[in-house]
Amino acid sequence: MLARRILTRLLTTLVTLLGVSIVVFVVIRVVPGNPIAMMLPPGATQADIDRLNALYGFDRSILAQYFIWLGGVVQGDFGTSIQTRQPVLDLVLRRLPATLELAIMALVIAVALGGFLALTGTRLRGTATEGAIDVGNGMALSIPDFLWGLVLILLFGVLWPVFDISGRVSPSLVPEFYTRFFLFESVLRLRFDLWLDLVRHMLMPALALAIPLAAIIGQLLKQSLKETMHLDYVTLARTKGYGENHVIVREALRNAVLPTLTLIGVQFTFLIGGTVIIERLFSYEGLGNMAIDAVINRDLPLIQGIVIVFALLFTVINLIVDLLYTVLNPRLRNA
Repeated sequence: MLARRILTRLLTTLVTLLGVSIVVFVVIRVVPGNPIAMMLPPGATQADIDRLNALYGFDRSILAQYFIWLGGVVQGDFGTSIQTRQPVLDLVLRRLPATLELAIMALVIAVALGGFLALTGTRLRGTATEGAIDVGNGMALSIPDFLWGLVLILLFGVLWPVFDISGRVSPSLVPEFYTRFFLFESVLRLRFDLWLDLVRHMLMPALALAIPLAAIIGQLLKQSLKETMHLDYVTLARTKGYGENHVIVREALRNAVLPTLTLIGVQFTFLIGGTVIIERLFSYEGLGNMAIDAVINRDLPLIQGIVIVFALLFTVINLIVDLLYTVLNPRLRNA
């Protein structure tokens, strides 16, 4: 049953990626603007334009261009960047680890902060503290992540400059990395000075991404906990003499957390998408920042590669969340 579910989701993923590729391929080609014109100097001749159009396949129909590009993708060739003249797949894979590290740090902060607020609000339900938490969650939700980024830059980059607000790592500390996952590799190599420097650069953009998500997690988990606190097995735990903290954490939390896990998985995909603006705001060297440059420069092959990678991430994360929910939920697992 589980194997059939996985196979169905994989087929759905392939269809989704195919649909995304068609939409993106067509849309970016009907938008006004000629990428070839941006590559050539003002004195270029028509022969130069025709030569580059033929080189990148822009002299063919959109349908023919798509099938040529799709054939290359199937073989692992996403084309060549118009702006940098480098393979698109190499450029994307070079920047992807930075975006994943930023998104994972933001997710960890959001889960920790949202879980703390939910448990505190449940423990102190009916008090002024719970009302203050609800008001704080509402404020966090009403402000988008890029505005939180501007606030954090102003507070901790200008008024009280204690964190780095630009780049990914200090140039003076960059050693020879074997991978592009700097944060994880610095721990494995016991370079804690480098790890602290990376965290100093990542903390502010990660916090800007995490605050709205933490508010969503806190609201949903607190509501689930409040509903669970009235169930029979929780009442039974109280009659056995367990304290309120034990009842909340050891009895109620296990069942109340399931809807929140699904939400976290879905919101994580939106969090990755939100890195585009945040990376630009903090000059963070990730995939989102490169996506904006690709759009500005009308680098069509690079835009296509970035969008496909984002779509693949979204579908894979949703698949993992779906399978985890099936494993953790006894009713679905037994079915």
